[in-house]
Amino acid sequence: MSTLHTLAIAAAPLDDKLIEDLLRLAPAARLDRSRGDVTRLEGVDAASRDELLACCRRHGGDAAWVESGRRFSDFGLLVSDMDSTLISIECIDEIADLKGIKPQVAEITERAMRGELDFAAALRERVALLQGLPEAALQEVYEHRLRLNPGAQQLLAACRESGIHTLLVSGGFTYFTDRLKQELGLNEAYANRLESVDGVLTGRVQGDIVDAEAKKRLLIETRQRLGLQPEQVLAVGDGANDLPMLREAGVGIAYHAKPRVSAEADLAIEHGGLDLIPRFFL
Repeated sequence: MSTLHTLAIAAAPLDDKLIEDLLRLAPAARLDRSRGDVTRLEGVDAASRDELLACCRRHGGDAAWVESGRRFSDFGLLVSDMDSTLISIECIDEIADLKGIKPQVAEITERAMRGELDFAAALRERVALLQGLPEAALQEVYEHRLRLNPGAQQLLAACRESGIHTLLVSGGFTYFTDRLKQELGLNEAYANRLESVDGVLTGRVQGDIVDAEAKKRLLIETRQRLGLQPEQVLAVGDGANDLPMLREAGVGIAYHAKPRVSAEADLAIEHGGLDLIPRFFL
């Protein structure tokens, strides 16, 4: 027997043509438009998934394929990437800009996020280019360039309200994750530590690199410590180094992500903000 699911759709505007096309593909589904800007097509056979999602994409909407009756409060852990996911910038690119080498560093970042380069090697290469910068450059980026992505505050508020543990895992730097953890009330945060001597960056990273496998490991360790099942975990990211943790989560979410990541994730948000994540569920 096939499992029935719900297609949750966020589109602005949600035009009648989209509704007609969806109901043509899933004629037995029930339409619920009572939840504001998220419309739910309930009781849909899983065999219709790909066609329905493709239909929503053609109309410029974000859509999530969720198990019918699943509530946001059923989850117990949210794991999030930082750069270009929770926040709108790549911190290392902005640090490099203060040294006048942003294009060089950003090109390596882009290739690493697409999965074309080994992440750890690419990180060491970029960090080496920062040698000689004063640590004050990090403060400049945090205070004047770092911005939360749309809906980040609402997503984290929904996690607090539902008692969902929040874990920030980043291939970026502890200077930023530690401050975001304190500012946003995150439960845990892990990232790479930049080495500095006498207030000047040495161009090296201290300790092991937080790469794709480390992100996955931290998710598993936190899930087990909290006594949760895999299906109780949400993970959100945008780059190829997020894929292992997205695959490990009960629901892996691509947020304005690289094409490869969006294609492999359980749920892809390409237009809206992070606040869509809790609103896709009951």
